Amino acid sequence: MLRQTGAGLFLKRCIDRLAAAVGLLCFAPVMAATALAIRATMGSPVLFRQVRPGRGGKTFQLMKFRTMLDAKDADGNPLPDEHRLTRVGQFLRAASLDELPQLWNVLRGDMSLVGPRPLLVEYLPRYSAEQARRHDVLPGITGWAQVNGRNALGWEERFQLDVWYVDNWSLALDAKILALTILRVVQRQGISHAGDVTMFKFLGNETQAQPAPLPPHVPARPE
Repeated sequence: MLRQTGAGLFLKRCIDRLAAAVGLLCFAPVMAATALAIRATMGSPVLFRQVRPGRGGKTFQLMKFRTMLDAKDADGNPLPDEHRLTRVGQFLRAASLDELPQLWNVLRGDMSLVGPRPLLVEYLPRYSAEQARRHDVLPGITGWAQVNGRNALGWEERFQLDVWYVDNWSLALDAKILALTILRVVQRQGISHAGDVTMFKFLGNETQAQPAPLPPHVPARPE
């Protein structure tokens, strides 16, 4: 089995960059139409950019299509996700079209097509040593956790699936995940967690037995 080192990593990166370049060309009309729809319904900016941790915890700027309004309360705090997520944004998330700009992240080498999803930088000190192993590989646009439940999973199960992928990676597994991703997008499964429009925050292993209620001004999950 080829591992994500040496020849295995080189081959995976070649496939990633080729597929990302082809994908950006093929999806250019879709991305242009998406950008116009966002500009017409939500204004500028069209892209959501946020620093996320990649392989080894090294940070990079992740890009997605914007799906939420920049709406704030009287104190200047962001409104809850359910009040900021637009109908266009809901459609983009359901169809996973908001993820298309990450093909540029793949082309740059920040991400892979397949790998553990890049989460928030603030989560880094909250992982256990085992959970932190999800950063032993490049993060992905899709991953083993995404095709096995996505946001419908709890954090512990999600991290277990991420680490399982790290330990069992192969090109055949990546191909399987990509095929399952297409199926999950068609089925529109796991878009949100029960009771949330997206996914509640990971607060740490000792406090995450049950989703902790968040103050009204704290969004459940950034874009």
